[in-house]
Amino acid sequence: MSGVEAKLAELGLTLPEVVPPLAAYQPAVQSGVYVYTAGQLPMVEGKLPVIGKVGAEVTPEEAKELARICALNALAAVKSVAGDLDRIARVVKVVGFVASASDFTGQPGVINGASELLAEVLGDKGVHARSAVGVAVLPLDAPVEVEVQVELTEA
Repeated sequence: MSGVEAKLAELGLTLPEVVPPLAAYQPAVQSGVYVYTAGQLPMVEGKLPVIGKVGAEVTPEEAKELARICALNALAAVKSVAGDLDRIARVVKVVGFVASASDFTGQPGVINGASELLAEVLGDKGVHARSAVGVAVLPLDAPVEVEVQVELTEA
């Protein structure tokens, strides 16, 4: 078990299986020392635990937890191409999308769920640049989607 996976276990978390693509793309690709994940939905055992818009059917607190799940799924996607999460030199950028009710403006707080998880698991290597964007709808009516870019150490 890698050090990162040991930290996940210490936090009571398990790295999930990589979420299979919903269309014509890969969950993650490596280019040089960087890994770019596709947008990760908060899938748990192949299903979305909650659907709908944040600020309407989904509370900001629920959405923040879903963003944590997205980040965990992103780590699984990174591992699928990097081989070992201990190769993460740093998380460079996180982009979070929040399916938002028309008057919801708390997207940064929702995406904090992903950012906080990455910092908890990776320490200083998990601190990153970020965008949090409100959108009208996401695939499968998911409330949140997160993509992650990481830099790896050499193999």
